[in-house]
Amino acid sequence: MKRIRIALAALVLLPGFAGAATYTIDPEHTSIQFKVRHMMATNVVGAFQKFDGTVELDDKDISKSKVAITIDTASLNSYVAKRDEHLRSPDFFDVAKYPTMTFVSQNVVADGAGKLKITGDLTIRGITKRVLLDVEGPSAESKDPWGNLRRGASATTKIYRQDFGLNWNAALETGGFAVGDEVLITLEVEMIKAK
Repeated sequence: MKRIRIALAALVLLPGFAGAATYTIDPEHTSIQFKVRHMMATNVVGAFQKFDGTVELDDKDISKSKVAITIDTASLNSYVAKRDEHLRSPDFFDVAKYPTMTFVSQNVVADGAGKLKITGDLTIRGITKRVLLDVEGPSAESKDPWGNLRRGASATTKIYRQDFGLNWNAALETGGFAVGDEVLITLEVEMIKAK
């Protein structure tokens, strides 16, 4: 029995285990928002309200960290019901055929104090493209009133919607198009350490 305890202690001290922890994304304290130009005049914002994900953080070797998020495309909300119906249609997300979109990290690197760059595969409408997230965080752990250990991070990225088959548009008489191609995605993530 003593040998087993010594072996387990040695295993925990191996580099692959040092500082590694798994967190689940807290949907009640996380937001995934998008912003896109409309009518060449202003920006329309929206959010996805249903999602789940895990984050594996290795503070000793951040390059071993991993992120995986799955988003329910039908949960989008741009705060206008008629527009949301159009966004859910085959013109855009085609949620009946593609009910989810996913992000899976491929590379995590430090980018100065308190910052990361996360490269990963974003899949929308069955099309996968490599994207880069600029991340502030993660924060240090804090304990909530119920004993959960929490951390947080903020992230942004820009994508071009036509790269993912989101091609619908309409030309304007004054020039330009009704919907911009560039989409800004912003994530405010709070996560809970797995027990």
